[in-house]
Amino acid sequence: MPDGPRLLADRYRLDAVLGSGGMGQVWRGRDETLGRDVAVKEVRLPRELTDEQRDALCQRMLREARMTARLSHPGVITVYDVVSEDDRPFIVMEMLPVPNLAEEIAESGPLPPHRVAAIGVELLAALHAAHADGIIHRDVKPSNVMLADGRVVLSDFGVAISESDPRMTTTGMIVGSPTYMSPERLRGTPSGPEADLWSLGATLYAAVEGRPPFSADTTMGTVSAVLTDELPPPSVEG
Repeated sequence: MPDGPRLLADRYRLDAVLGSGGMGQVWRGRDETLGRDVAVKEVRLPRELTDEQRDALCQRMLREARMTARLSHPGVITVYDVVSEDDRPFIVMEMLPVPNLAEEIAESGPLPPHRVAAIGVELLAALHAAHADGIIHRDVKPSNVMLADGRVVLSDFGVAISESDPRMTTTGMIVGSPTYMSPERLRGTPSGPEADLWSLGATLYAAVEGRPPFSADTTMGTVSAVLTDELPPPSVEG
């Protein structure tokens, strides 16, 4: 499938790539039927993947769409539609042309504590709604926090699990971002909503300090730091 502008499912015009990472990318799009701007998430399937791996990625995208669509909360991004093309799912979501928290930190440095506290309250409300519906996000981090006008929006439920779906509760597999991942998840042991709260704490620490609480030059170094190091005392705001 071409990477340039195109029409998806005879309805959604994809104009430009907003961002990419892992196995997916997000497009800025336009719903030609309803006349509104949308964001469209596309799964990328490298040729070297086996048929089983390709199917697993597509199923993960569908789970993301279904779980996000279950949540009706201003702090959770809204899913409008799911369409399929070339045997791949595309998630159509509300368009939020705003920076994420990671971009805000990179541009402005540490944020004022009162603003971070307000962001934290909004994210807690979004996570409470998800947890009440049996959904664990598992990838709370600054780049998944959108700072819209008057809203703080949690996005990317791509590695979320539903506590009611036993297929998604297998231990021993690490998915997500180690820098903001809880120790129990890094160990591959069972975890629940408390793991999201740990990640939220690490996210808010990064917002106040301008850096994550644990990091290293390598992924394994970061994992080791999270599991064994003491929390660095705040240097910007004590």
